[in-house]
Amino acid sequence: MPENASNPVFLVDAESDPVVIRIDGRASFQNSGCVRDFVSEMLRRGRTRFVIDFQNCASMDSTFLGVLAGAAIELRKPSTNGSLVAARVGQRNMELLRSLGLHRLLTLDPGPAAPALGGCNTPLACEKKSEIDNARLVLEAHENLVNADELNRAKFQDVLAFLRSRVEQK
Repeated sequence: MPENASNPVFLVDAESDPVVIRIDGRASFQNSGCVRDFVSEMLRRGRTRFVIDFQNCASMDSTFLGVLAGAAIELRKPSTNGSLVAARVGQRNMELLRSLGLHRLLTLDPGPAAPALGGCNTPLACEKKSEIDNARLVLEAHENLVNADELNRAKFQDVLAFLRSRVEQK
């Protein structure tokens, strides 16, 4: 397990083409929001090609996978015409991506890194979010997973129902 697994971090190279995001540690609901916000900002700047380096990714939860799904769905729109490549994906993470149907939305590259992956040195700042903002993020992410593959509806129906009621209460 990478040494950063207990203190996960996303390092980015926003100036490269494609934009590179490197995961060091665990990608989870606790830190997925900053990746979503970063991708949104890059899209606002007209950046539509992304590579995510998974070599040091210790694990991922369904919220992070849903954030990836949402980014991939957005990038596949004809108006965006972008791409998302998952590079240096280990066996376990590859299984997770495939089990949720994300292999149909993004390009999976388990091979060695391209030279462009070396320039990630800017850490993403993950702002602390309120409980309701976290619930909205998790709900959106799981809805993205259902949009990515209808088979995910059965897997996450209880989570979706709980989160919808939680968000509606606030």
